[in-house]
Amino acid sequence: MDRKKASDYPQELLDLFDRYVHGELDRRGFLEAAKKFAAGGVTATAIWESLRPNYAWAQQVPKDDSRLKTEHATVPSSEGNGSIRGYLVRPAKAAGKLPGVLVVHENRGLNPYIEDVARRLGTENFLAFAPDGLTSVGGYPGDDQKGGQAFQKVDRAKMTADFEAAARWLKALPDCSGKIGVVGFCFGGGIANTLAVRMGGDLAAAVAFYGAAPAAADVAKIQAAILVHHASKDARLMAGWPAYEEALRANHIRYAGYVYEGAQHGFHNDTTPRYDEAAAKLAWRRTMDWFNKYLRS
Repeated sequence: MDRKKASDYPQELLDLFDRYVHGELDRRGFLEAAKKFAAGGVTATAIWESLRPNYAWAQQVPKDDSRLKTEHATVPSSEGNGSIRGYLVRPAKAAGKLPGVLVVHENRGLNPYIEDVARRLGTENFLAFAPDGLTSVGGYPGDDQKGGQAFQKVDRAKMTADFEAAARWLKALPDCSGKIGVVGFCFGGGIANTLAVRMGGDLAAAVAFYGAAPAAADVAKIQAAILVHHASKDARLMAGWPAYEEALRANHIRYAGYVYEGAQHGFHNDTTPRYDEAAAKLAWRRTMDWFNKYLRS
């Protein structure tokens, strides 16, 4: 498949796909609405296929990269679904204890893109753990559409508790320095903000890529350093950023926030046409600088 860019699509169509991704439309609803954009022999189904993730594009760090040691681990979660399974990445030649970073997926489960993000963190000399919020329904099914359907079946409060259990497990690992952060994308960005509220001083830093903001009344509970990335074309989540920023400032929380001009929701995810290479690379560098500053001191 030829790699397309967001600029190859009308914004209305990208917004339509965003509604599909977030469960406001099912596949049939998207295809029906996308018919108006089908022309020149291109069907609505072909449009849908072109916007879906292609995981061959996402691998920046090979699964067998010699710089890393990877394994799967199951974490007990007594307040959640009983346990949560995830992907643990360690630098192969770690010297001493390292800070940890929890990596939280979008609303599709632990797919290859998120596993690759965990490996990217490993190459930056962090312990990284990427839990699968779909563990209680059999785990990521190998297909994002099925993953989205499975995601709707998991109790959201219990899934949140699972992620907190995973964070606390990571923090307690013998080779972890005890300083941990969380980075999340879309749904996971919202979880990053939520864990900052729930974990207080037990979380040192949180990075939310286009994630939902916590309730303003809860922001006072945050002790982590907060980094927020938003896309200018992501009207749905951009709408909540000004109030969140005001609450962070009012409560004297260490924070930074960036809006990437011209970028779409999901701009860091390099498996879809919404990927914006310049914005993704800049946001990732800022993320690594943030973790290095707040997790290694």
